[in-house]
Amino acid sequence: MSLMKFLFAVYPYICLTVFVVASWIRFDYQQYTWKTDSSMLLSKKSMVVASNLFHIGILSIFGGHFAGLVLPHGLWLGLGISDMTHQWIAIIAGIVFGLMCLVGGAMLWSRRMFNPRIRATGRKNDMFVISWLMITLLLGLMTVPFSIGHANHNDPSVMLLLAEWVKSILLLNPQPELLATVDPIFRAHIFFGMTVFLIFPFTRLVHILTAPLSYLGRAYQIVRTKRRTV
Repeated sequence: MSLMKFLFAVYPYICLTVFVVASWIRFDYQQYTWKTDSSMLLSKKSMVVASNLFHIGILSIFGGHFAGLVLPHGLWLGLGISDMTHQWIAIIAGIVFGLMCLVGGAMLWSRRMFNPRIRATGRKNDMFVISWLMITLLLGLMTVPFSIGHANHNDPSVMLLLAEWVKSILLLNPQPELLATVDPIFRAHIFFGMTVFLIFPFTRLVHILTAPLSYLGRAYQIVRTKRRTV
């Protein structure tokens, strides 16, 4: 089996299987470890800005990847969005949210790397996962100049090939040959991105799956005091 076939026809299923099965097992048997492990109480400096930039950026990037690579191609055309318009939307959104995530992520990485209190109380995989995410992000940002070059030549073929490869994986009919002609930086970004799903169940990232969205619309908490009021 060639390396190309393993990485882009077999490895995706390894990552997805581990993601689903290991997350399920951890949720069932280790619920006390299923948490964000927030360290804000230890050091609040710039944490709000860094956390908001990082989370808004990375969630928007994930949503953009899903919309651009998973949603049917015909849906975009049906909405009147041509392939080139689609590509420019992806480029602009990638730059905006990618830079947001980069700034916020760099602040969080630096804090975890150089803050003595955070280093002393953190776990090894905390540093590993933020580093891996940042490398994945940097590789993604490095694809932008290539995408701009393709767009300037009115060539959306790479974007369409990436979407077709994702479709082939989801339909259980992997076609790694679709990625044979794309720029190597795209393949590197895909590999690092797939590996995020592989390591996901063993890190604090699991809290994303049970994010308490109802918290945003919660009712006011009623607090009664024992003090007499006049």
